[in-house]
Amino acid sequence: MAVDVEQSGGVATVTLNRPQALNAFNTVQLQRLLGTVRALREERDVRCVILTGAGDKAFAAGADIKEMAEKSEAQALEFGRLGHAVTAAVEGLPQPTIAAVNGYAFGGGCELALACDIRLASDRAQFSQPEVGLGIPPGWGGTQRLPRLVGAGRAAELIFSGRRVAADEAMRIGLVNAVYPADALLAEATAMAQRIAANSPRAVAAAKRALSLAFAGNPAAGLATEAILFAESFGTEDQREGMRAFLEKRPAAFTGV
Repeated sequence: MAVDVEQSGGVATVTLNRPQALNAFNTVQLQRLLGTVRALREERDVRCVILTGAGDKAFAAGADIKEMAEKSEAQALEFGRLGHAVTAAVEGLPQPTIAAVNGYAFGGGCELALACDIRLASDRAQFSQPEVGLGIPPGWGGTQRLPRLVGAGRAAELIFSGRRVAADEAMRIGLVNAVYPADALLAEATAMAQRIAANSPRAVAAAKRALSLAFAGNPAAGLATEAILFAESFGTEDQREGMRAFLEKRPAAFTGV
């Protein structure tokens, strides 16, 4: 299988498992990843999702160039739309997503990480949008998501040059949230995911929905939606349990109801 899933304690860990090709994406792997993400959307027991890569070299080294090299324009459009469907599905999950970037995150691999809510990197991680060196622009959302994280000017420089960004620079420019030693990365990602999973899944999903509107270009609409989502949470058992637990000085037992 090109995509593996392990679930424990409300956390699903999705591993891109094609290490012999540095976890590069061919059509089969993209289709499997898309199916996996869509299935996780319906899993009520999953409260946070981690994405990572198999092996110690790569998160994902982009699209499989051997497959791409001979594509026609029509085939390239179909392949690009499949990549967009995957990154959109990841971005649109109601559960928070954490990219545990354990090595190379190039091209489509970088774009997959950009579609996640949080990015954690190992000290061996490297990021790049190298497509222009292949005669193509980024095709799976890099031109739209990278500027949100690092700013328009820096995104332009990274995309136009195609240069690699090491983990320490990625941290400095806001591309990742934190950098950890390689052997600690997955444990740190899991600990963060468990902290998220301990909270009300309804409240977290509402917060994620409101956060997504921050980039929609209409602050008034975003604020209005935030107010509605805030109010709607007061009709949930999670809100009643969370506030009772606080007043009773005990851990909350959230059910998502």
